[in-house]
Order: sequence, then C-alpha cells, then structure tokens
Amino acid sequence: MSTQKAPRRSTAKKPAAERTGVRERSAQATRDNILKAAIKIFARHGFAGGRVEQISRAARSYDRMIYYYFGSKEQLYVEVLEEVYRRMDVAERALDLDVGRPREALVEVVRFVWNYYRKNPELISLLNNENLLKGKHITKSERAQEYSSPAIAILDRILASGVAQGLFRAELNARDLYIMIASLGYFYLSNRHTLSAFLGEDMEHADALAHWERFITDSVLRVVCEGEVVASSGGIGALETAQV
Repeated sequence: MSTQKAPRRSTAKKPAAERTGVRERSAQATRDNILKAAIKIFARHGFAGGRVEQISRAARSYDRMIYYYFGSKEQLYVEVLEEVYRRMDVAERALDLDVGRPREALVEVVRFVWNYYRKNPELISLLNNENLLKGKHITKSERAQEYSSPAIAILDRILASGVAQGLFRAELNARDLYIMIASLGYFYLSNRHTLSAFLGEDMEHADALAHWERFITDSVLRVVCEGEVVASSGGIGALETAQV
C-alpha cells in the first residue's frame, strides 16, 4: 500500500509589515467594539450609571483595554459623544441635494434630521444626559464643532439659492434655521413619553409621527418662504403660493 506524505506547512514568517498591519487592524477592531458598546451603555445608564465593567463585558473585552485605548472613563465618554456627532455628520454629507431647487432641498434636510433622530434614539439619550450635566464633557472635545459646520454650511447654500431666486427671506441665517429644525424634532422625540401621558395621546403612533413630520416641514417653510402661504396639510406637495 502506497502512502502519501501530507504537504508540509510553510514555516516562512510573514513580512514584518504584514504582521504589523494585522495587529493594527485587530487593535482598531477592539477599539471600535469598545466604542460601540460604550454608546449603548452610556445611552442607557448615563455617564454616572455606565460602568467600565459593563462596557468591557458588552464589548467582549477587558477593563484594562478601555484604559489602554481611551485613558479614562471620561475620555471614553467624550469620544462617544464625538462619535454620535460624527455619524450624523457622515449621513448629512451623503445627502444628494439639488440646491438649485431650494425648497425641495430644504424639505429633504428637514425630513433627514427628523428621521435621523427617530432612527437613532441613542443620540437623543446621550445628548439629554450631557445637557443634564451642563455640557461638562462635550466642552472638552476638540472635534465637536467640526461636525456642526458642515450641517450649517448645507443650509447656508440652500438659503443663498432660495434668496437668489426670490423664494426665501434674505434676513435669515443658517445657524438659526438649524436650531429651529433640530429643536422641533428633538423636543418631540426626547419628550414623547411624558407628552403621551400629559396629552393623553400616543405620541409614538405612526399617524402622530407622520403628522409631526408634516408640521415641522410646513413650519420651516412658513418661516423661510418669501411672500408665500404654505398649506399645512401635506408639506412640499401641498405648497400654495399667494401674494401677501
């Protein structure tokens, strides 16, 4: 009976650069997993209630790795806040807006902000907690303002286009418009549970959410549009113009 020898495994070492690349990818994956876990834990329990051991367990890592990559629980929390801002910034940048049609572009921005808040409740929970702490941690971030500039710049271009076409009021500024859009969506969603009890309505019902999206859209257009009355029944599809 003939026997075949098993192929010999190569004992050649991988190049140093390749080994370094593997280690770097592994380290980045560990860091990313810790950050993702921290977002969930801090959103659920706040800064004070979120414990390092909870985060390391959720990340399937070790407490020491949190201190190795982030230095402290507070610095991890700061980076969590930066990360949720960064994610929204990335999503905003991906919007395919036609600023040559400023009303439609503005409606798209309004709906984006509203639906982003709806789909990312952890963002609202984290911001609620940080505001209770009077912004103690976010003020230590060197990157937070990087993420507000693009959002305001988008609105600035839309406003400029609308003004140039005689559609929008010239005295408006993008910063005020951004606060208006954000606050109308943020307040509703961050207070939906207490509002439901106070008003005796289910503020999370699909019809209620759709109604508020239309309300935000129409409210913004009423503020922005020059010499126009905006029908409140259907957003951009129900715009009616009338000289005032």
